[in-house]
Amino acid sequence: MADFTAGAIHGLPTEARSIGDTRIDERIRDLVHDWGCDPASASLVQEMVVTALKIGRDNLNVADLKLFNRALKELRYASRVFLPYSNRPKVVVFGSARTPADAPEWAEAREFGCKMREQGYMIITGGGNGIMGAAQTGAGREDSFGLNIRLPFEQRANETIDGDSKLINFNYFFTRKLNFVKETHAVALFPGGFGTLDEGFEVLTLMQTGKGRILPMVLVDKPGGGYWSAVLDLLGSQLLARGLVSPEDFNLLYSTSSVDDAVAHILQFYRNFESYRWVGKRMVIRLRRALPPSAIEKLNQDFAELLATGAIESSAALPEEANQPHLAALPRLVLIPHRRQFGRVRALIDAINKAEVEEEQDGG
Repeated sequence: MADFTAGAIHGLPTEARSIGDTRIDERIRDLVHDWGCDPASASLVQEMVVTALKIGRDNLNVADLKLFNRALKELRYASRVFLPYSNRPKVVVFGSARTPADAPEWAEAREFGCKMREQGYMIITGGGNGIMGAAQTGAGREDSFGLNIRLPFEQRANETIDGDSKLINFNYFFTRKLNFVKETHAVALFPGGFGTLDEGFEVLTLMQTGKGRILPMVLVDKPGGGYWSAVLDLLGSQLLARGLVSPEDFNLLYSTSSVDDAVAHILQFYRNFESYRWVGKRMVIRLRRALPPSAIEKLNQDFAELLATGAIESSAALPEEANQPHLAALPRLVLIPHRRQFGRVRALIDAINKAEVEEEQDGG
């Protein structure tokens, strides 16, 4: 699974911190070793043990201790559920739980789930009814994940995912939301309420600020529907007009009233682009197929303002990427961009995919 921070986590120190007592440090190291932890991650496990012990010594209140403990348990359990499917691409679907089964949006969500499954994708939803149940009906139980949330009022999972081992129940919205973003390769939003808009703007914020990797994000409406056009009009007339967002930020989302168009948009994003990560100031873009020098030259011309220094250059895997050996054989583009205007980075990814298509057409 790709690091959802696009390398920021890889760049963090991995040497275990001391608890301040060499005798206790040695006991922690021995405990981690005797428990059979992977040597490659042992220092991180040691650091988590140190953090837990420090929390205990800080004399925090019981409510805080329960929060930290429960959150860590939820994150661990969810990661274990997703791990066997780490080689499968996934798309998360957000939308209203109140949408009835006879609504055109429900039918579209079901069709979307079915067509993404046919393309090899698994579907992730909040596990509820309405749009979520429709998408999972289309994808089927075997290719679905449900990330359910425990609420004070009566709530149960939709019949497709209810009782399945891939249904995960969360106590906290923040652990649930983290897993939505961490595990997916694309985001599809259908009309919905506060929760749908909350999830959508969260994803946009993470991409806009560079705190989360850029993903294809599609806003799907029924033919002739005005839900997303009204939202986009509001963003343009209020946020953009007031200078609160940039025109480039709108590259991070795509609106359509066609399920086929939504599916095609997601597939096009991964046409040649595979993933990217940060290595210090350098952005390393992994490709499925190398671009010819002429295409790279055009990228340098069209995206010169994105570069802080140097040029976009082809490259093999960097030494700092040794912890991702499964990607070592892929060709790379390496650049040092200004770490702002991530909407332009999205435009660069689109141009990379378009250049590859043009080369195939020219060669044909």
